[in-house]
Amino acid sequence: MSQETTLITGSNRGIGLEFAKLYSERGDAVIGACRTSSPELAAIEVQVHEGLDVTVPEAIERLAEQLQGRSIRRLILNAGVLSQERLESLDLDRIRHQFEVNALGPLRIVHALRENLQTGSQVAIITSRMGSVSDNTSGSMYGYRMSKAAVNMAGRSLSHDLREQGVAVGLLHPGFVRTGMTGGNGNWNADEAAAALVQRVDEISLENSGSFRHANGDPLPW
Repeated sequence: MSQETTLITGSNRGIGLEFAKLYSERGDAVIGACRTSSPELAAIEVQVHEGLDVTVPEAIERLAEQLQGRSIRRLILNAGVLSQERLESLDLDRIRHQFEVNALGPLRIVHALRENLQTGSQVAIITSRMGSVSDNTSGSMYGYRMSKAAVNMAGRSLSHDLREQGVAVGLLHPGFVRTGMTGGNGNWNADEAAAALVQRVDEISLENSGSFRHANGDPLPW
């Protein structure tokens, strides 16, 4: 039986690194894509693709060229950034950057690798419930909230556009995870969140394609 290929963006640390560990242990051929590798990623038996900045079209084109003709079973779009903006201290450049990474980045990757996706492939977008309009009860965090709402819409559209190709899309919220992005704050560790998310990725199908779910399996409001 041939190995299934799992490609993970943002794989050098945090949840992305834990994804790489888990899928490698499961026996997948893992491609860990990131801007810069880390000792932790290098220590895993995975193929590391450095230089992937999801805001740079040429970097994405290089990845697509290297993967030409290779089928991807699971495409996990995990790369993301977070900064905190309040109404009284808006930094529009930081907000734009979050849109570039969190919203346009996943769309660029899927566009570039769409021919690598085959019937039965799964696209998992690691998003956030902070992109939920109805769940916003505290305000602020403009760039992160807006960019995650945008990627949720992109994922929903992708679920329709990839259906005829037999490719399913899931929008997954990892929970409040202790990572560098959150300053070490959170309700659970990256390895715990990744283990739960792997189960949710396994469940992505054409029947539930386009759904927005918590790592624990609960559906989330748009």
